[in-house]
Amino acid sequence: MSEARTQRAIKWYPPAYDIRVEEVPIPSIQHPDDAIVKIQLAGLCGSDLHVYRGHEDVDAPLICGHEFIGTVVELGSSFTREASGRPDLYATLQIGDKVVSPFTVSCEECQVGFTCRCVHSILFGIPSLPGGQAQYVRVPKAGGTLFKVDSIAPPSSVLKITDSSLLLLADILPTGVFAALQALQHAKLSPMIAGVPYPASSSFLTGPGSFKAGQPIPAEDRALVIAIVGLGPVGVCAFVSLLDMLEALRQQGIQTYRIVAIDPIASRRQKLQDVLAVISASSAYGDVAIEDIESGKKRVQEWTGGFGCNSVLEIVGNNSALKLAYELVRPFGTISSVGVHQEPPLPFMGRDMYNKKRLL
Repeated sequence: MSEARTQRAIKWYPPAYDIRVEEVPIPSIQHPDDAIVKIQLAGLCGSDLHVYRGHEDVDAPLICGHEFIGTVVELGSSFTREASGRPDLYATLQIGDKVVSPFTVSCEECQVGFTCRCVHSILFGIPSLPGGQAQYVRVPKAGGTLFKVDSIAPPSSVLKITDSSLLLLADILPTGVFAALQALQHAKLSPMIAGVPYPASSSFLTGPGSFKAGQPIPAEDRALVIAIVGLGPVGVCAFVSLLDMLEALRQQGIQTYRIVAIDPIASRRQKLQDVLAVISASSAYGDVAIEDIESGKKRVQEWTGGFGCNSVLEIVGNNSALKLAYELVRPFGTISSVGVHQEPPLPFMGRDMYNKKRLL
């Protein structure tokens, strides 16, 4: 640990648009589960801009940032080789280890896996927990929160991964994966995936007295059409994740699919086109269309005969994107929204959701 007592950090001051680089105290261990991490690289999330613009209900200064990678420089007393009955990192994490942190504190002791949304969860970059846009950061419940880089992939592979790529693991890639997974695992897509009409497609309705499955769904009616609204970094990761999951289904002979990826910004569409060209060089995939908003609407109309998408992934976090997702999704479809929404209220009412039996 450096003998210096202060560090440089990026601080935001209320009410809005006030960012300063200041000297602040280096954090110290406050709890036996804490770790102090020296930051190597920190990210700037789109949701940081909500705070910057004063759209969050924050009325106290804070150190920004919830995406970071770095090196462990100090550990609390919970970290010992004799630690047992807790996440493995309490016994294996050592000073000098390179780590990636997710955007929230996670106890990792939840038996059902809901680690990032529980009573212990705290977002980095709020007044009560300084964030990673600094030289050092304190990580509470570090044995459950942090990931050792050499445990993510073999050392030989890690050496080939740049820090900027590792930084995607803090928020951007997992959020994209989550958006895709939330859509595909939903019960409203189960008829197309299982090939059995609803509600017999539910895994709950089995055994004597259950709904009769009826005739198998014709192949053409099982084809999924899914849209992605927003092609920033999270949107690109959502696209790649969705493509990988759908392709796994198609390889099993279960599913055909089409993806409509939508963004009004040409450079973002081109970036996704470049990514698709790289991953398509080694494999053939289902139909993919990368469109602006109006072309995207027309493509969905064409591919679905006017019914709409089975699911829409909304990866922006503003009302115009959410309204577009609502327009694109079919009755009894789903919207998987991972954008961080602020005021004003959502652009539709509960009645609108009910009328189309859509689930957000």
